[in-house]
Amino acid sequence: MSPSDSHAGVAAHDTIFALSSGQPPAGIAIVRISGPEAGIALETLAGPLPPPRTARVANLRDPEDQDLLDRALILWLPGPRTVSGEDMAELHLHGGRAVIAAVLACLERIDGLRPAEAGEFTRRAFANGRIDLAEAEGLADLLAAETEGQRRQAMRLAEGGLGRLIDMWRQRALGIAAQVEAMIDHEDEVDSPDRLPIADMRTLAADIDAILASPPAERLRDGVRIVVAGPPNAGKSTLINVLAAREVALTSTIAGTTRDLLEASVILDGLPCILIDSAGLREGADPIERAGIARAHDAIAGADLCLWLGEPAYAPEGALLVHAQCDLRGSTDDAINVSAITGQGITDLRRAMIERVKQLVPVDMLALNRRHRALLVPARDALLAAAAHSDALLVAEEIRFLLGSLDALTGRAGTEDMLDALFGRFCIGK
Repeated sequence: MSPSDSHAGVAAHDTIFALSSGQPPAGIAIVRISGPEAGIALETLAGPLPPPRTARVANLRDPEDQDLLDRALILWLPGPRTVSGEDMAELHLHGGRAVIAAVLACLERIDGLRPAEAGEFTRRAFANGRIDLAEAEGLADLLAAETEGQRRQAMRLAEGGLGRLIDMWRQRALGIAAQVEAMIDHEDEVDSPDRLPIADMRTLAADIDAILASPPAERLRDGVRIVVAGPPNAGKSTLINVLAAREVALTSTIAGTTRDLLEASVILDGLPCILIDSAGLREGADPIERAGIARAHDAIAGADLCLWLGEPAYAPEGALLVHAQCDLRGSTDDAINVSAITGQGITDLRRAMIERVKQLVPVDMLALNRRHRALLVPARDALLAAAAHSDALLVAEEIRFLLGSLDALTGRAGTEDMLDALFGRFCIGK
């Protein structure tokens, strides 16, 4: 399915409009119009069209009674060299609610125009080949970005980083396919495995593997999960409160105070993290505490990083060893010594946490999300299977599967449900 075929459910011939800037009131409000009637709509409100891509000040008037709506900056952007790939117009209005409402009401009365649906401008850009599916995902992530790390990763996708990589892989796959098809065309060479481009297939599989080995994008989007664990009264809740810079958990000298998992979102050097307080690990005294301890074990097993406040010999594999309450229990050489009360060692602990977190998230590299991995893993497996075959017909079938997976990554092929879910993440006007 081509991008242009994937636009079902949205009337592509309609001209759409929406407020594309933030919610009013604001200094400036931008109304975007896209579709075949965009030029007519602009002329209806503002008179003769300005030169393409040249801003002009114009009086916007209600077409019914010629009442002055606003004095605005207007832009005429003929397609296909536009964001959506269609004729577009922009109205830069004064950002009061009444002004915006009046202009939108006039646009809705113009024949052939309707309000845009969520993400429809970007969906038209995809349908018209202005962006690929990975770039659209990057734009969605960019709109949702709350940290510097999320913004940088989203920009890599939005600027086409993954699309360019997939295109290079696709060209190499097409080269392999051409060699295999040439062998099939010469039937006497079909059973000549020494003529198959096995080295090329294995090299491409290794390149895909290298990207699959990178940290997943979900950690950067959802946050690195850091569990603070250890025995009762080890100072876990107090440490969580200090690291989060707010009171997340109740603290007490009574063992077993924390029964359930408590979460707190923090930013470490621009990277999102989720601190998780857990029940003290011991033989629980009652069913509720035992249930909390079971959840603590599950949280440790599913964590990206564990801060272990117990005896080093019992630390989970890969845990960051922390000797808490060093002001009361003295210092040790086999862990980071901290005191939540005096502040001793907290800076060192944060530094060590940041170093570990940066190893777990794609800070300066292109990251794959769950959808990308779900397509690339079988694509790589198809290449490895192709390299193991001696029959050119079977190799050709594996390469066709590979090409289909690569096309699904960029949207040359895909499913309508997935497209609906993606573009539904966008706001109105994007």
